[in-house]
Amino acid sequence: MDDDLISQLEQRLGRLQARQRLGIETDHEAQIFGQGLNFFHIENWYSIHSVIRVVLKMSGLYRRGCRNAERIVIRTNDVESATLPPRFDGFTILHISDTHADISEGAMHRLVELVDGLSYDLCVWTGDFRGATFGPYDAALKGTARIIDRLEQPVYGVLGNHDTIRMLPGLEAMGIRMLQNECETIRRGDEVIHLAGIDDAHYFRVDNIEKAAASIPGAGFAILLSHTPEIYRQAAHAGFDLLLSGHTHGGQICLPGSIPLMLESVLPRRMGAGAWRHGAMAGYTSVGAGCSVVPVRFNCPPEITLHRLRRARA
Repeated sequence: MDDDLISQLEQRLGRLQARQRLGIETDHEAQIFGQGLNFFHIENWYSIHSVIRVVLKMSGLYRRGCRNAERIVIRTNDVESATLPPRFDGFTILHISDTHADISEGAMHRLVELVDGLSYDLCVWTGDFRGATFGPYDAALKGTARIIDRLEQPVYGVLGNHDTIRMLPGLEAMGIRMLQNECETIRRGDEVIHLAGIDDAHYFRVDNIEKAAASIPGAGFAILLSHTPEIYRQAAHAGFDLLLSGHTHGGQICLPGSIPLMLESVLPRRMGAGAWRHGAMAGYTSVGAGCSVVPVRFNCPPEITLHRLRRARA
């Protein structure tokens, strides 16, 4: 690996965190290529993408699925909280997730069109910028940069299970403040809310909610960005008011009624897509703007979401 890149990561994250993430990535890649116990890891099945394409083409559904994948919709979600500071009543967050920018050029072109001119106060990106879980990432960075060019600042993000830590300098250079088990304070006049983000908790398992929440006062309104919603219990018990996530794709290929054939997450089905609650914490799982494995969707439209924070009335 490039020594300059390692130096950048160590300066940005600290030597221990950078070395830990890089080491875990190396271990996973060894398993993918048959050097560990998981020789039959799904990423070894290089033909799986082709098999899915062939099956869909034989059934006459492939082109329809590709068209569906390009029809990104804008959803809105109101989040009410009695602890929200008055100045943040109406504060709007644009939520983008799971773009996998190097998989569907048509979907990314549509995303660029949609975000251009949207009105919001802050943008968050909950991971999976890249299509594969290993290998090159330049195409994903280029696709992401085209979207960033049309977004209003500030933009915050977290890495997903498809993303390598090697992408971090490039993502931050284009204007995304990546939150690696970190927290930022968002100000409006003399009032604040807190925005924390954790590293991937699904595949690499390098999340640290305790570190991310360490600087948040007990009574402060706090939002957590996590690629996966699977950490909903930990987030709720850590006192977060809102958890924004993605990862599930809502199933991506669903039966009529948006019933997913499979969700790649260990969590209640009601948390697999859209708004939900766990105890006092509100949550939202984006079905994502892009596609995983193949560029098709059925009964599960891709989305970006505008979350409007509302101060609950007594």
